[in-house]
Parts: sequence; structure tokens; C-alpha cells
Amino acid sequence: MRDFEVNYTAGKRLRLAETLYREADGHYQFKYPPFSALLYLPLSFLPLASAKIIWFLVVLAASFAVFRLSYGLVRPGPDMALLTGILPPLILARFFLRELELGQINAVITCLLLLMAGGWMRAPADQARRCAHAAKTGALWAAASALKPYAFIFFPYFLIKKSRRVLACGFACLAAAFLLPSLYYGFPGNFVVHEEWIASLSKSTPALYAAQDNISFFALAAKWTGDTRLAPFLAGGLILLAAAGFLHLIAMGKGIVRAEVLECAALLTLIPLVSPLGWDYTLLSSVPAVMIVVNRFPMLPAAWKTALIADGLVIALSYYDLMGRARYARFMSLSVVTVNFMIILGALAYLRVKKMD
Repeated sequence: MRDFEVNYTAGKRLRLAETLYREADGHYQFKYPPFSALLYLPLSFLPLASAKIIWFLVVLAASFAVFRLSYGLVRPGPDMALLTGILPPLILARFFLRELELGQINAVITCLLLLMAGGWMRAPADQARRCAHAAKTGALWAAASALKPYAFIFFPYFLIKKSRRVLACGFACLAAAFLLPSLYYGFPGNFVVHEEWIASLSKSTPALYAAQDNISFFALAAKWTGDTRLAPFLAGGLILLAAAGFLHLIAMGKGIVRAEVLECAALLTLIPLVSPLGWDYTLLSSVPAVMIVVNRFPMLPAAWKTALIADGLVIALSYYDLMGRARYARFMSLSVVTVNFMIILGALAYLRVKKMD
């Protein structure tokens, strides 16, 4: 749980009003917003071993919740209910195991986003209750975004869906999250620590584009071209294509009951791909997308079935322990995992175009 140790240390530093972002930490620098350190503040009062046990149980519970919430969103039919419940955990197991091994926070954030998405789709008819519902949705989105900014991917989606109340509440909560570290640093110090966070990211991120476990579009561009300076421009092009494709999905979804399920699943899958530091274990956020594909698998043509079976096997079996150091390093250097999940996104697009979601 090496990554948890970094965050545990950040909680201690926050409590002592010390700087969170230090070059001396090397690879193990704290990379999250200052608000994230508040989450680890209570654990920092405990011995590290005890804090690890508690955090392990939190991540384990969040991991189970991710599958349960995704299953509730997808609502598989009786014929595919069992397979939709069994296959996604087997296909994506390695990402959850890695999450637990490192003591990461992605399962917790994905859980928050799934709670947000599920609640948002169940908007009550009563006007008064709708205001409270929008406030809850916005608060969940803000909490996830304040912990890791990649959850901000839902901002343009809420804009398109004209969810103004959700955004208003979300931004109010984000403003509060920005100000909360002032309790330890004071108002001037809070601005300084946020500036240090941005400076730390801008310095350390480009060097990590070609890191072995980075599976983002930035990593794909860097690994395939060998040029980390060119990577942001090529990745930007891929992100624009993905955005255009996503807008087309939304346009094609008009008239489809619960069209938002597939759209939210696509956004959750895109998170690690569009994030400059999209580590492979962050792909655990793709659970709803994989469940949709499994649930609709019998409806797909033979070519898609063949491609998805191969895709699922590659994802499920690409363990370092099975492949060995040299093969695994070569596998990751080719960004195969990135392509794997681009295929899953392609399957979602096919389902939407054929109105099968």
C-alpha cells in the first residue's frame, strides 16, 4: 500500500500546516488537490499499520459497491443476469487487485460517481424534492472532483443535459472544498499550496507520459512515437475525436429510455484515457461499460462477438505474474490496454447507433 503511505503522509503534513508537494519525495510525490489530504487527516492520527487496515477495508467495500451500483444501473435481463454479474469482476479483477495493493482511491471516487449517476437519473417529479435531489447530485460530483479532478469530465455532460441546479450546487461545494484547507494554512497559505500543487503537476507529469503503467491517450502517443513533447498534441487530437464521438452518442440517444446509463458508462471509461496520468488500475471505472457489453452480447454480430471475446481475454489475463517481466514490459510499451478499452468504447457506440442499449 505504497500509494496510501504517500497520502497518509500528506494528511500528517496538512495537520502540521506543512507543504504537501516536495520534490524530495521523488516518484512518491503527493499529486492530488490539497482538499484530498483532508480525507486522510483522521487516519494520520493512527499508527500507519492500523491506518492501512482501515483504508484497505474502505477500498474493499468501495470495490464491492462499484459492482453492485453498476449492476443496478445496467439492470440486466433475466437471460444475462448471471453472466453480467460474474464476467465483469473476472475481466477487471487485476485492476481492483492493483488498487488494493497500492491503497489507491479510485474505487472510492468511482463509487461516488456511480451514486451520483444513479441518483441523478431518478429525479423526482415533485419540484421541492427535485431541488434537494439536485443538491445531492451536485455534492457527490463535487466531492469526487475535489478528491481527483478527473471527475470534472462530467461538467460538460451536465451542461449539455441542462442540469443547472446540479452544476450550481456542485460549484458551491467545490468552492467550499477549495477553501477548507485554509483551516490549516490560512487564506494566503491556501492559495500558495494550490499554486504548489499546480507547479508540481506541471513539472512531474510530462516525464510520466511514457511510464509503463500509464494507459492514457498521452501515453499511447508517447509510446508509439517515442516523443513525449509531441504526445500532448496527438493526445489532444484523440480527445477531440472522443468528444465528437460522445456528442454523437448523445444525439443518437434521443428517445432511448435511460439513455444516460450508456453515456455515463462511456464517460467513466474515458476518465483514465483522457487523464494525462491515467494509470492502468484506474480502468476499474469501466465496470458499467463492461457490464453493458456483457448484457447486450447476444445481440451483437459475430464479428463484434469475436473481437470482444479476444479483448476480454487479453484484459483478464494480462497479469505481470503470468507474463513475466520482459513480456509484460513489452505489452505495456505497446499500449495494448488502451486499445482494449477503445474497443469496449467502440462496442458501446455500436450499441447506441443500432439502438440496442
